[in-house]
Amino acid sequence: MLFCFFFFFGSQNRDSYSVDSVTSLRVAPSYHSSLANDWVILDCSFALCGLLVDESIMKNNFGRSTISKKPNDTVKLLVTTFMGIVFGFTIGITFPILSLNKIYHPVDIAPVGKKFSPGVENNSSSAQSLKHLSQIWVPSNPRGAETLPPDIVASESDFYLHRLWGNPSEDLTIRPKYLITFTVGISQKKNIDAAVKKFSENFTIVLFHYDGKTSEWDEFEWSKRAVHVSAPKQTKWWYAKRFLHPDVVAAYEYVFIWDEDLGVEHFNAEEYIKLVKKHGLEISQPGLEPKRGLVWQMTKRLGDKEVHRTAEEKSGWCSDPHLPPCAGFVEIMAPVFSRNAWRCVWYLIQNDLIHGWGLDFALQRCVEPAHQKIGVVDAQWIVHQTVPSLGNQGEAADGQSPWRGVRERCRREWKMFQDRLKDADKAYYKSI
Repeated sequence: MLFCFFFFFGSQNRDSYSVDSVTSLRVAPSYHSSLANDWVILDCSFALCGLLVDESIMKNNFGRSTISKKPNDTVKLLVTTFMGIVFGFTIGITFPILSLNKIYHPVDIAPVGKKFSPGVENNSSSAQSLKHLSQIWVPSNPRGAETLPPDIVASESDFYLHRLWGNPSEDLTIRPKYLITFTVGISQKKNIDAAVKKFSENFTIVLFHYDGKTSEWDEFEWSKRAVHVSAPKQTKWWYAKRFLHPDVVAAYEYVFIWDEDLGVEHFNAEEYIKLVKKHGLEISQPGLEPKRGLVWQMTKRLGDKEVHRTAEEKSGWCSDPHLPPCAGFVEIMAPVFSRNAWRCVWYLIQNDLIHGWGLDFALQRCVEPAHQKIGVVDAQWIVHQTVPSLGNQGEAADGQSPWRGVRERCRREWKMFQDRLKDADKAYYKSI
């Protein structure tokens, strides 16, 4: 751009410059081939500047080779030169669109590490691909996966163990249809061994370890196909909320969430499942031996029935014969949930209320009608041994035993759960 101002200056001082001065300034564009990107602007500038050259320059100055040394002319020359530099720089950075790639290269530059290919087809396919990707939006996909095509979305999982080699489709010789979980400590090892043997290969076994001891179970053959999860001093409802999300256990028709202190001498898991399906129970539990650990009449085993759905409690305990604890009720020590029922119950479990007290009275909200789809299986029954092994993991305070602090927490959580449920109901009905 500096050349433009030399020409402009020449047009204003036509008596002081020779044609030699003009022609010498036109030499620079000859370097166009080596500095193509920068000199494109220079060529354009030179052409435009040429318009400023008055024909009188050629007429009046042709053949003259000297420059008059007038002081005013020298000042003008310096000022014009400086302005030319500034203006040229400004124009140069104002037109970055005249890039080397767009003007002088008929093909794109291939990315590093990729085979070079003609840019027209490559660029076109890339643009088309990007266009297609940007058009994917599926609101019915799980939250956060709306930009994925539905056929690639894997929204569910399971606890099936896979090998590290071979064809994935050949990893499983059998796909268990049911899930049994126990929350365990090593002190109940023998009892859990007896319980697990009541469940066939149709069951995936998951042990939640509250004492951190997992390798000690390796002596049992079934432990090799079990899933072990360990966190110190946590309850089964803490584990259930974090590891048994409905999408994680969606592969299983029924989910058993059991305590560790259950006697299973008179229990067979496969027969239990048959009775649950036969009677259409979505939430159930085995009947409890009436002589030991009994709290509610509803969960007491009746010797002359396969299943029962209602019971008579103490006067004033049931405001309606179809409501808990007279119906629509099982305890939280050995519940069994269908896949659909568990999807609701999981959301009912509060993240911070880890003991689950009060949950049994709210299970009726997850099936309809509850007094028909919640029941106790009498023909397959268990014994609650009432061993407070996890309760002893509490902290002794004020001279009290550790289990007393745990029991106090359980009662407090029950009250908190009731209050939350009541407040949630009020908020809902107020909003409609």
